Amino acid sequence: MQAIDFTIRANEALNDQNHLIKVAPADNRPLPDMLPGQFVQVQVDNSPQVFLRRPISINFVDHERNEIWLLVQQIGEGTRKICETAPGDLMNLIYPLGNSFTIPEKKGRFLLIGGGVGTAPLLFLGKELSQKQHHVDFLLGGRSEKDILQRDHFEQYGTLYCTTEDGTLGEKGFVTHHSLLQATPHDFIFTCGPKPMMVAVARYAKEKGIPCEASLENLMACGFGACLCCTEKTTRGNVCSCTEGPVFNTNTLTWLD
Repeated sequence: MQAIDFTIRANEALNDQNHLIKVAPADNRPLPDMLPGQFVQVQVDNSPQVFLRRPISINFVDHERNEIWLLVQQIGEGTRKICETAPGDLMNLIYPLGNSFTIPEKKGRFLLIGGGVGTAPLLFLGKELSQKQHHVDFLLGGRSEKDILQRDHFEQYGTLYCTTEDGTLGEKGFVTHHSLLQATPHDFIFTCGPKPMMVAVARYAKEKGIPCEASLENLMACGFGACLCCTEKTTRGNVCSCTEGPVFNTNTLTWLD
């Protein structure tokens, strides 16, 4: 874990709420090894209303360009300030934080299910899985077509399936109702997104006997276990999702009790 300044190289609005921000170390130091599922804590500058860092999932790591990609959704004052940054601006990050998704050595068929901006860590995970010659299926959901982000990038690393609530892209409905779940057996499931969606995915995985990991999006302040505001109830008691997670095997969570 380290805190350093990054230079913003690009800030692209993907829709009216979400921005893809690409950053590189300001001193050009090589990026350390990072793992899918880890996150960064972003310092929000020049805002008297915002004094806590904001946790952002690592969307992708491009070692050739020495860049980290951050997919940021404007929710409040802090994320709005982050999305208003411009190329050339500096951004201080504490990174990398948290644990990571499990990448099995045994070859298999893996299903990555994401909803909304919760798809962010699944792109990096999909890349790592595909590079190890695993078969990757992405199942992404959103309210409408504009909410299914980075489709061209996901298609580079696996087969992409989509659902939208209004039917503007892919099958109409929710990800847990997609025909893929009935037609294709998978060896492992990874998920990130709204909690109701992840609970439904965990229930499906338990019914089918498929191992499943979920990346939680709990509110965080410090990012390293001091403030205790991101605690999650598990089968072994309450734990900090920033240090024990954000990735958990869903069998260790109490969602289905």
